[in-house]
Amino acid sequence: MDNYFPGGVWPVMLTPFTESGAVDYQALEALVEWYISQEASGLFAVTQSSEMFFLTLEERVRLAAFVKEKARGRVPVIASGHISDSLEDQAEEIRRIAETGVDAVILVTNRLAGEEEDEAAWIRNLDRLLGMIPEDIRLGLYECPYPYKRVMTAGMTEWCAKSGRFYFLKDTSCDMDNIRMKLEICKGSNLKLYNANTATLLESLRCGAAGYSGVMANMQCRLYAKLCREAGQHQMDTLSENLTMCALIEKQWYPSNAKYYLGKEGVPVHTGCRVQDAGRLTRTYKNEMNMLRHITQRLEKEFMKEEVSNESS
Repeated sequence: MDNYFPGGVWPVMLTPFTESGAVDYQALEALVEWYISQEASGLFAVTQSSEMFFLTLEERVRLAAFVKEKARGRVPVIASGHISDSLEDQAEEIRRIAETGVDAVILVTNRLAGEEEDEAAWIRNLDRLLGMIPEDIRLGLYECPYPYKRVMTAGMTEWCAKSGRFYFLKDTSCDMDNIRMKLEICKGSNLKLYNANTATLLESLRCGAAGYSGVMANMQCRLYAKLCREAGQHQMDTLSENLTMCALIEKQWYPSNAKYYLGKEGVPVHTGCRVQDAGRLTRTYKNEMNMLRHITQRLEKEFMKEEVSNESS
């Protein structure tokens, strides 16, 4: 069993843009530093949160390479950018992303079969794709909700776990029965599950999930790190309840709202996006993010007293 990928929080990274719409690499470097300062265990670059469906292949490759370089070995970096329809184009994407030196390339589960196709077709296509890329590329899986959500079945999970080639599974099922099934299958294999859903996170951690990889790590990363680190402690039930209610903010014009939050944190990111009109981030949405930041600060004081005390001593 490979222990290459640590448990804990793996933020799904945002992509900062300049006012002209280009990728803002100066802001991206500051964002990498913020995640690491907030106790991220690893970084997941070039995801849906990164607006990967609105980036060219060259932009996706450069983003992955830049994040890997700026992380400087302090935390591992994985990247997706696996968005094409044809297997031939997907193989090219995987090879190009792998050449950046990231620690794993993450495959999007809905790219491997059409929505109407069954798991047998999915496995056939994946088997064919694996034959088109170098065997030494570490791989992962991402149940990306766009353009449709393909949740891993028992058969798909078992096939990937037995292959030995997969190390990271970003679960978006929001279903504890599905998560328990995956965790049971993954026992003793390289494949680790990272939950994207806050409501099921604590229970999944107590059942053996490795950590969290979701939207709210762009705002409450330290609190999620605390939850992952101390999941067995009784007081984490209260923290989990608070985080679950806070996570409803995901529905309020994300990712522009998360960029606004990060700006308040001192990260030089403005709210511009390619995936949506940042001009529709209303005053009310901004006020909600200000309130979320105040709640986050209060929760950190309540649940991280020991860490704050150690930092000041």
